[in-house]
Amino acid sequence: MKHGSGSITLWGCFSAAGTGHLVRVERIIMKKEQYAKILQENLKQSAVKLGLGRRFVFQHDNHTKHTSLLVKNYLRKAKVNVFDWPAQSPDLNVIENLWCELKTQVHTRRPSNLQELEQLAKEEWTKIPQETCLKLIANYSKRLLGVIQQTIDHWP
Repeated sequence: MKHGSGSITLWGCFSAAGTGHLVRVERIIMKKEQYAKILQENLKQSAVKLGLGRRFVFQHDNHTKHTSLLVKNYLRKAKVNVFDWPAQSPDLNVIENLWCELKTQVHTRRPSNLQELEQLAKEEWTKIPQETCLKLIANYSKRLLGVIQQTIDHWP
């Protein structure tokens, strides 16, 4: 998330039940070790907060830090079901829509510095209605079918 000449990186998760944890990433470019630690400290806790228990499938993209052996081993040991994405797949991760919504809400409040940007992001994250999350999940199959249709329409 950007502010003036600076920016912060955030990690967050959500489900149809609402938003989970949102945390600031210490570095702008997250490393696999940092990602694994964020998952250890926030993923299952978010699932509990959202009333999911162990009944969830985690989705992240195919970025190298996500597919690193370190992260894969953590997720396997923690018995987290991971949505399997093909390599170089289009980015259909529904959280991208939520990030856009968050950025809009935060920037309307006009943060004056990076610390305030983080604070407002966390406040606005908790205000995202459960209905918004539910709609994003419910419309997912429609989005996938749209991508398939676009692929068919533009096939040589």
